[in-house]
Formats: sequence, structure tokens, C-alpha cells
Amino acid sequence: MFRVGFLIISSSSSLSPLLLVSVVRVNTTNCNKCPGMDLLSGTYIFAVLLACVVFHSGAQEKNYTIREEMPENVLIGDLLKDLNLSLIPNKSLTSAMQFKLVYKTGDVPLIRIEEDTGEIFTTGARIDREKLCAGIPRDEQCFYEVEVAILPDEIFRLVKIRFLIEDINDNAPLFPATVINISIPENSAINSKYTLPAAVDPDVGINGVQNYELIKGQNIFGLDIIETPEGDKMPQLIVQKELDREEKDTYVMKVKVEDGGFPQRSSTAILQVSVTDTNDNDPVFKETEIEVSIPENAPVGTSVTQLHATDADIGENAKIHFSFSNLVSNIARRLFHLNATTGLITIKEPLDREETPNHKLLVLASDGGLMPARAMVLVNVTDVNDNVPSIDIRYIVNPINDTVVLSENIPLNTKIALITVTDKDADHNGRVTCFTDHEIPFRLRPVFSNQFLLETAAYLDYESTKEYAIKLLAADAGKPPLNQSAMLFIKVKDENDNAPVFTQSFVTVSIPENNSPGIQLTKVSATDADSGPNAEINYLLGPDAPPEFSLDRRTGMLTVVKKLDREKEDKYLFTILAKDNGVPPLTSNVTVFVSIIDQNDNSPVFTHNEYNFYVPENLPRHGTVGLITVTDPDYGDNSAVTLSILDENDDFTIDSQTGVIRPNISFDREKQESYTFYVKAEDGGRVSRSSSAKVTINVVDVNDNKPVFIVPPSNYSYELVLPSTNPGTVVFQVIAVDNDTGMNAEVRYSIVGGNTRDLFAIDQETGNVTVTEKCDVTDLGLHRVLVKANDLGQPDSLFSVVIVNLFVNESLTNATLINELVRKSTEAPVTPNTEIADASSPTSDYVKILVAVVAGTITVVVVIFITAVVRCRQAPHLKAAQKNKQNSEWATPNPENRQMIMMKKKKKKKKHSPKNLMLNFVTIEETKADDVDSDGNRVTLDLPIDLEEQTMGKYNWVTTPTTFKPDSPDLARHYKSASPQPAFQIQPETPLNSKHHIIQELPLDNTFVACDSISKCSSSSSDPYSVSDCGYPVTTFEVPVSVHTRPTDSRTSTIEICSEI
Repeated sequence: MFRVGFLIISSSSSLSPLLLVSVVRVNTTNCNKCPGMDLLSGTYIFAVLLACVVFHSGAQEKNYTIREEMPENVLIGDLLKDLNLSLIPNKSLTSAMQFKLVYKTGDVPLIRIEEDTGEIFTTGARIDREKLCAGIPRDEQCFYEVEVAILPDEIFRLVKIRFLIEDINDNAPLFPATVINISIPENSAINSKYTLPAAVDPDVGINGVQNYELIKGQNIFGLDIIETPEGDKMPQLIVQKELDREEKDTYVMKVKVEDGGFPQRSSTAILQVSVTDTNDNDPVFKETEIEVSIPENAPVGTSVTQLHATDADIGENAKIHFSFSNLVSNIARRLFHLNATTGLITIKEPLDREETPNHKLLVLASDGGLMPARAMVLVNVTDVNDNVPSIDIRYIVNPINDTVVLSENIPLNTKIALITVTDKDADHNGRVTCFTDHEIPFRLRPVFSNQFLLETAAYLDYESTKEYAIKLLAADAGKPPLNQSAMLFIKVKDENDNAPVFTQSFVTVSIPENNSPGIQLTKVSATDADSGPNAEINYLLGPDAPPEFSLDRRTGMLTVVKKLDREKEDKYLFTILAKDNGVPPLTSNVTVFVSIIDQNDNSPVFTHNEYNFYVPENLPRHGTVGLITVTDPDYGDNSAVTLSILDENDDFTIDSQTGVIRPNISFDREKQESYTFYVKAEDGGRVSRSSSAKVTINVVDVNDNKPVFIVPPSNYSYELVLPSTNPGTVVFQVIAVDNDTGMNAEVRYSIVGGNTRDLFAIDQETGNVTVTEKCDVTDLGLHRVLVKANDLGQPDSLFSVVIVNLFVNESLTNATLINELVRKSTEAPVTPNTEIADASSPTSDYVKILVAVVAGTITVVVVIFITAVVRCRQAPHLKAAQKNKQNSEWATPNPENRQMIMMKKKKKKKKHSPKNLMLNFVTIEETKADDVDSDGNRVTLDLPIDLEEQTMGKYNWVTTPTTFKPDSPDLARHYKSASPQPAFQIQPETPLNSKHHIIQELPLDNTFVACDSISKCSSSSSDPYSVSDCGYPVTTFEVPVSVHTRPTDSRTSTIEICSEI
């Protein structure tokens, strides 16, 4: 009866297809006519299943050949290359490829493997082929087997490595005894042969016994070597001469045996030959080869076989003696007994098929003669199910105290151990299956016929199960079956896979400021689902936490360690961390919001300890003087500030909320220059706080300084302009400064005369003079441009003018000629331009140079002549001026220009002299006594440039007046009604009551200098009222002068002196 089923074998490898194996089971219940069918069918099915399992298990075999007795650290092979593992498709591996040698605990491996490279090396353990393979026949190969696991699980393979141990010549052949005794009958014929005991060499092949040599044979004996059917070499002694016992009955020689190894090894034995009487018939076995089978559980004394031998001789020569040949192994001699008389072989000790499955017994039958008979008995020990299976656990994950520790987060299919189940029995008795006893998250996966991998089949969870005691069961197929069990202990290691969890998602707390350090605010807490150190929680302040707070690591108590100030920080927002002690630690955080409750602990704060305001004297009543700014760092009513003026000052009022100060009076700087009072600021706290500040109001004048030119330095300077200059190019920059401040010092430039061809333009802010168009031949020559600089002062704008001489030419070929041309141009009206036609024609450069030299010479001569004539004519006029100085007449101030008082002097015109009017403007500026940059009074001489004599005022850089203190606020920018800072200093000696037309006499030794038409005005006097910086000869005159002070300014007077020469 047949039953057909299907077994589906699947593999976890994505490369292995699903196999469908048809299994045919033979039911032998009613099959009495087919003995052995059950065994054959079962064996066939098992073989098919085993082949499928091995095919899909990722298992491989690799063979290597090594020699015995190899030293340590000899490279045997490279699994990475030999198994072509480098060709494995590139996968995402959780860890690097690893090679792990799997061996039984307690064994000393003969090889080691590099875990990262797969290279195989020998170890310090001795590789002795004769010891490793002592129980196998000499003609069989010797193998040493180990298993190697290739990790990680994504590419897991189990490789069985078989090392073929090659024999080396490490053993010398030895005779059974050092002295060999042999008896030879005296009637032995020549060339008779007698077998000698063979030497034994544990080595095999060429390293075994190869040759025998007779030493000192005395030419009576020789030596022959025969080879047995088993391949052994046997020595035979050859009689080469007739023997005569009566003549000599004993011969002593040496026999030498040699192997074929390198280096060759040998040994000797003493051969003692005794000459005896003759026995001419040798025993004969009835069967020379006998094979018997006996179960391994046969009791001691059981007969194995009976040997039969006969001898044709009679008497003593016919008595046969049975013995084992010296080639029989010691194991066989120990297990079997041979009756020397009867030839019966019996069991001497219990047999063990698992130790030695078969034995070769070479039996000799001797009648005392020289040639004993030989018979080979082959004993096959048959198996019985007398061995329980053994379970060998070889750990891939190294155990600790025989317990494997696995992390709870290891992946599926993690290989834990290689389970090898063996049964020393054979066939069905040795077929073993292995399984576990109950449902666990582990499984056994077969890799070889008797090996299984223990791996994880489900995810582990320490919180649910902390340890496993896995019972491994192994059972054979014998009848009755034998089984064995083993325990494998696995502990699950808790991993830190649960982060702490706070009981609150957001923590809010409030605290008044000015607290005492050490006050506890709140306590935070968190829980952790892990156990042990992984559940121990430490509380930490986050990196954003301020230093004002501390946190107890164990209890989570939040404490204020510093005194808090709401005015510095009104709230704190930071995080608290809960960190467990796992590796690596897990953390979580909670946000903490701490709000600070305000206390009235700050007084109002003025922006300045002292306020200085500067107002023009024409500021209307109830106008805006300035603004007092007060702040209070507190919050709410504690920061509501009210302002008031102390000491009931009725001259000024202050807005209690805005801090704007307004006057209740009209200012008069000549009556009072400043006002001082104190302002009080008080907050609205329950217990109010207050502070005060000093306020000083200074009364100042209005715009009274006009711009002064610095560049050009005089009306006689000039600038070269190349005809090739592109339009828009800056050819000159006019610079003027104003001693005033604010808008009174802002200067704007404009061209008010000259420039008849509109060839030049000026930037009103920078003063840059640019070319408006490309110059042509008609533009060559000297151009006079009249530039006006006026300030933006209010209410009256002041201005100055200057002549800018621009010489359009390719080069300055004759500077003297140009200087003369500039000088003469000052006598001509400003509007027309003076030109030099063809001043620098490229075609007549040499002619121009010659003409310029001649013209320069003539000019010098003419200038010298004119100077001499002018000086001769000026002497009488000067004397006349001194006589008529009492006729001087002062003019009242011009309403359009209140800075000047004009003085005119008229003289009769002479027929031979030109009628030229020279008008000199003298500005007298008084300075304060505390001005460190000037001493006494200062006089500035200003001359309009459209007159015959032009004198440029010099800018004094060190006397720039400073009105505001460095730390006082400038409120003129906030209130347009405020007057800009004046450009003068108030002198202490200035009379406060000199308001209208006060005449101040100048010192009698004041000397005002009138220069000639070329030179600038200068003075030889060191008096502070004089004007210096003249480098040319001058003509001086001395007149008494009195000054009419302008009605609105008691510090500055301008004198206009008109004299006709």
C-alpha cells in the first residue's frame, strides 16, 4: 500500500526557489513479501529531503590540504576569495562581514580564522596525523573537519571545511624488537628464504617502510624484500651458502630498515640466526582469507571464527602453532584472543563498532619450520542501537557562564548557536532528528545532515519574558529509539527602548521679583517603562536654561538660586530634560514658563542727570524749549511717571505726561543768559518712588557768520584745464566753511558771474566744478568764474564770493605769463572772459615759447616801472589822509546787512590819476576770556572781490565755537523753532546792557593795511585785531576808528572803511 504526499520546503533566501518534493511513503503493514522495502524507501526519502534541506540552507563545503606538524600562523586559505564571497550582490548590511569559527566548548582548535578577512591560519596546537587518524586504516585519507559561520544574517552561510592532513616523514621505521632471533635448519638449500619480522612505520606512502638492508652478512646470508597484497614490504633472509650446524650454529648480523621520506629515517636491529635441524614441510591453511561479521554487543568469549591448518610432517614437526603476525594492530590484539593450539579466535574484550568497525587479523601457522602459513581474517563489527544521540552546542553568540545573553532589539533570524547532533550508531540507528519541546521565539533550521542553526523566529521583548530555558531533544531512528536532551539558557538583555515621559506637557509657574535665593518653584516628574538602570531617571536643565535656576537631578525639584529682577528679565522660557541611564541614554523634555511678578523697586530714571537746552532769544512765549525723557523699568502703575517742577518756578511749565518744557516769559539774552531749575519725576506705585534732574536753559543768538573760502586760497590762484577733458569731469573743487552750526553751517555753491559761455558748472553741495561740454579751440584761454557760497541760516542767509580762474590749455608753458594774465584780469570786469587766442597750437610750440619769453621779460620790466610810479604817487596821498582823519564820517548800519557799519572817505580827484574806489570790510569778532583757542579780541578782514583790491578771509580752525556740552542732548533737531547753534563765543566782559548803538573805540595803535593791486593785505603788528599773512610790500596808513555796535548783537561789529587813493 502506497501513500503519496507532498512536502513543501521553502528557504528564507530570496535566491532559493520554492521546492515541491513528492514524497512516497511505503506502508509495509500488509507487505510481507517485500522485506527491506521499508528500509530502502525510508532511506530514499531521507536522502531526498536531506539534499533539499542542504540545498536551501545556505550551507557549503570547502576542502583544503595541509601537512601535519605545520608551525603556527601559516596561511592555509582565504574563504573570502575561495568562496567567491566578494561576488555577493551589494546589500545593505547591518554590520561588516564576519567569519566565526564554530567549535565545541573545551576543544582546542587546530586552526584559527580571521573574523574580518576570512583568512585561515594554523594555531599552536600540534597537527599529528598519526594521532588524529589512529583508528582508520593506513590506506585511507585523514581528514579534520570544522564549521565556519559567515555573518551577518543578511548573508549568513555555514561552511564545513575539511582539511586533508598530508603525512610527513616524522616517524622512523622500527622493528618489533631490537634483537631478532631466527632458526634455520642446516639442510636449507642455497637461495632458501626465511621471513624476518617486518618493521612498522606510522607514516604512510613514501614515508613508510621502503627498504631493508643486511649488514655484515658474511657472504653467507643475503636479504630479499617482498611486497604483500596489502602493500607492506616484508624482509626475507636468503641462504647463499650451505650451512653446517656442527661447524657453526649461530650467526649474528644487523638488519637496517629505511623509509622513503625526506629527510630519510632508518633504524637497525640485531639479527641472530641459529642453525637447527630440518623440517621440510610447512603448514597449510584450509582458508587463507576469511570474512566474518559479529554484532558489537556480542559478549566476551564469543567465537569469532575457527582456523584450520594442516602439516604433512609427523611428530614434533607436525605440531602447528597459531599466532598473530606482528602486523596486527594493538587494538585487535586487545579485543581478540587466538588459541595458539586450536586456532579458535574469540572475543577477548567488548567490541565497539563506533571505535573500530572492522579488524584485520593476520594469523600465522608455524610448525617450527622457517616458512609459517598465513591466513587473513577480516572481522566486521555490525551495529546495534547502543548509543544515545549526542547534542553538541557550538555558540555563535559567545555565552557568559553557559548562558547566552541576547538584546531585546536584535533582528529576526539572528543566529545563536550551531547545534550538532550525532549518533555513533550506523544506518537507522544513527539517523537523528532534533527539535525543541515547546513554543518559543526560536527555531532550529537544518544546514547539514546532522547540524541545525538555532535562530530567532520572533522579536524578543524583555518586558514580557526575561529569560528562556530551551530544551533541545535529539532522537535516533533505532528500535526502540534512543533520545538525548540538552538545555540551552538564554537571557534577554533589557535595552533602553523607552524614553522617559513627563506627567505634564507644559509647566507654568509665577514668582515675585526680589525673591530670596533657594526658593523652590515646582517639582517635575517623569516615568520610564524600562527596568534597571534604563529606568533610572535624572533630571537636567536644558541648554537654554538660565543660570538663575537649578534642578535636583534625583527629585526634579526646580529651585531659584539667584535674586530675580523683572526689569532685567520679565519671563523665562526653558526646557527641563529627563534622561535615563541607558546606553545610549534616551531623553525627553518639558517646557517650563516662569513669569516674574513686578515689584516697585525702581525709581524713575532721567535720560540725563543734567539737561542743557539752548533756545534763541527770539523764541516766543509758550514755545517749546525741550523735552525731558524719563523711564521707569517697573511695570504697570509702578512705571507710570508724573513730572513736575520743584520750588514753584513760574517762569516755565512742564507737561506732567509728555515732559515738554515751555516758557512763560520772553527771553532776552542780554538780560539773562541762562535759567536753572529742578524737575521731579514720581511713579505711581503703592509706595511711590521719585528722582530729580537739573535743567539749564541757555539763551543763544541767531545766524551771524558767513561762509569763508578755503579753496581757492585767493583770487589770484588758477587751475589748468586740459582741452581734452570730457564733459562731466571734475576740474576743480571750491571749499568754503562756516563757523556756525546746524543749518547755519550748511553751505551751498552757485556761479553768479563770469562763465559767459556756460562752459563750467558747479555742484551746489560739494562745490565740484565740472566741464559741461567738450572744449574747442575758441575755448582756450583764461576763464574767470564768479562763485557764490551762501549758508542756509535762518532767518537771514549770509554769503561770500570768490573768483575761480580756470586756464584751458594743453600745458603750462609760461607760468609767469599766466600769473600776469590773472593779475591783470582782476582789473577788468568779471563778466567778459579773457582769452589767449591760440595759446598752445600744436603747430607753433617753438614760436609760442619764444613769444612767451619775450612777453614775460617785457611784463617784468613794466611791472617794476609801474610799482615805482605808484609808490611815488601814494606818499602825498597818505599824508593828506592823516591830516583829514577828523573828517571821517560814520554811516549808520545798513538794514539789509546788520553786520557792517560803512565808513566812507571822499577825496578830490586828480587829473592824472585813475578814480579807483577801495572798499575794505573789517569784521571785528570778540571772544570769551575762557576760550582756550584765542586771547582777546579777533578781527577778520573781508573784502568783496569785485573791487580793485581783494582780500580773502582766512578760516580759523582752532576757534570753532562749541555751544553744547559733550553729554548734553541736542534738541535743536527735534524742534524747528529752536535756534541753530551760534558761531561765536560770548565774552565775559561784554556789557549786558549794551543793546542799542553803543560806540566802542578801537585801540589807537590798530593798523589797517591797504595792499597794492597784486599783494594781499597784511600787518606788521602783533595786535590781535590786525590781519596777517601778506607776503608782498605794503603801503600802510593809520586812522582812528570807532565802532558802532549793531543793535541786536553786542559781540560782533563790522566796520566798512572807504578810502579813495
